[in-house]
Amino acid sequence: MKVVVVAGIPGSGSTTVLKHALEDLDYINVNYGDVMLEIAKSEGLVEDRDQLRKLSPEKQKKIQKAAAKSIRERSKETNIIVDTHCTIKTPTGFLPGLPQWVLEELQPDMFVLIEADPEEIFMRRISDETRTRDIEMLKEIDLHQQMNRAAAIAYATLTGATVKIIENHNNRLENAVQEMKNIL
Repeated sequence: MKVVVVAGIPGSGSTTVLKHALEDLDYINVNYGDVMLEIAKSEGLVEDRDQLRKLSPEKQKKIQKAAAKSIRERSKETNIIVDTHCTIKTPTGFLPGLPQWVLEELQPDMFVLIEADPEEIFMRRISDETRTRDIEMLKEIDLHQQMNRAAAIAYATLTGATVKIIENHNNRLENAVQEMKNIL
């Protein structure tokens, strides 16, 4: 069975594309952060997701590895799509969303990046009243997508997986969903 990682920066529409594509696919959608939270809760380390990032780096690394191993185990029974972040933008720079120890356990077959034009992402973010998002300029949005591309190809180099970029433009959701279905 396959493990496919799907990622996109906030406002790219990755969750929407994934939700629609999964209606017709034989894959289970797994959110990486949710798996980490389940593990940390079961070990009595946290009560909610926000507490995860307050754990020591050693404990976080252990939970990350355990989550990747758990997902890989599930993939023996069914195809898995892992919804996660390729990179995480922090005040001090970008962090890899899938460090080497995660990739070694997860062993993904493919990385799919969902992208849109920076202008589209900017407008989606400011129009979405259901979320509280940081305001970023177009240059910053473009940089984040470029960092995702660089990280994805580095991850592919380490794992032998492929990288596919799907463009999710305004009023063309069906095209992105169909492309996702076609590659899976």
